[in-house]
Amino acid sequence: MLKKIFTGLLSLLAMLIAAVLVAYLYYWRPALAPVNPPAAAAFSAQAVDRGRILAGMGNCAACHTARGGADYAGGHGLATPFGTIYATNITPDKQTGIGRWSLAAFLRAMREGVGRDGAHLFPVFPYTHFNLVSDADLTALYAYFMTRPPVYAVTPANSVPFPLNLRPLQAGWKLLFFKPASYRIDPAQGLDWNRGRYLAEGLAHCAACHTPRNALGAELGGAAYLGASIDHWYAPALTSANTAPLPWTRDELYAFLRTGATALHGVAAGPMSAVVHEGMDAAPDSDIRALATYFAGVAGAEQRKVDADAVIKAGIVRSQRVSLVDNDRGASLYVAACASCHSNSDGKPVALRPELSLNSAVSAPDPANLIQVILHGISKDAAMPGVLMPGFAAALTDNDVAQLAAYLRRSRSHQPAWTNLEAAVARARATALGMDGAGK
Repeated sequence: MLKKIFTGLLSLLAMLIAAVLVAYLYYWRPALAPVNPPAAAAFSAQAVDRGRILAGMGNCAACHTARGGADYAGGHGLATPFGTIYATNITPDKQTGIGRWSLAAFLRAMREGVGRDGAHLFPVFPYTHFNLVSDADLTALYAYFMTRPPVYAVTPANSVPFPLNLRPLQAGWKLLFFKPASYRIDPAQGLDWNRGRYLAEGLAHCAACHTPRNALGAELGGAAYLGASIDHWYAPALTSANTAPLPWTRDELYAFLRTGATALHGVAAGPMSAVVHEGMDAAPDSDIRALATYFAGVAGAEQRKVDADAVIKAGIVRSQRVSLVDNDRGASLYVAACASCHSNSDGKPVALRPELSLNSAVSAPDPANLIQVILHGISKDAAMPGVLMPGFAAALTDNDVAQLAAYLRRSRSHQPAWTNLEAAVARARATALGMDGAGK
């Protein structure tokens, strides 16, 4: 019996090894010859400027710039369930950056997730989306990065444990989850919708944050844009599964992506703040409207028949009607710390004084965003001009924040109560302290 089990295990191991070998041979790529860095004058000013806008749309700086470090010099740690992976230096430094990369090497990395040396890149680099980007746009990106100031900066070693750190294993991951493709226009949709989809699913890689992932880190098939936890925040669903009281219409999406706030949904905070204010800030209005058109379609906003005025009125009335409840610590904290700013006594919600009965963070299935904002506030640089909220991490205990969040959820939404709030607050606080201690 033991002999049969042992034989079976050996057979299974042999099949796994064979499968990995086949995948590796199928995905094997040679190293590409190094080149001398092209002179800046080799690229047209138009191409470089186009690349600058595209780099913003792709939010490249957010990953490839460490806190306090030089732009695009890498070193920013990306936490994954498999360890921390550090973004690389993509300045044209010849020793530690991409200065010796040809355009062909750059295109291959973006399209196939393969470095100049032939090594497979970890899919934390979203080549699974970048492969949809056109040759013209990738060439403009190359022009932009190759004309940045070269910075000598060695990328820290990843903390991915053996054997997951072996690059050849990424060939097996690609065999399972990566299907190289180019963007195809949907003739049934308009130009704006197609442009928005091209940007969203390609360079902007919106699904990378807003889609849940499986145990191996791949986006779940059939679950695109259904919402996911990311960097201790929550990227909400962009489909009809979104729990906001009012639909994300084209106009609301445009206002949010262009300014970082809307009176009917809230402000861009956390990672999304950088997307709006540091990434898409330079994008033309036409591209922002195209994204809004696409995601309004994804959410089925036009199909949701909602009397917006009635929802707004009911929400404000409910907020004003709620009074202190005996022994309700959350209600007491709200009156003491929040009511002076979040009261819309004139019945008209404005972005500068968000009506919490309409706020997406209060109605979300995950309390992460509300907890983060209560703890750390919103700086004047993180939202639209004039929006500023102080953080209460020093003034409120974990239990205080949990009770305040529970009170807002109960009194300002029709969604079910969140669970284990105090533990979630403790994790958020500990994570922030750890990041500060690491200097990131």
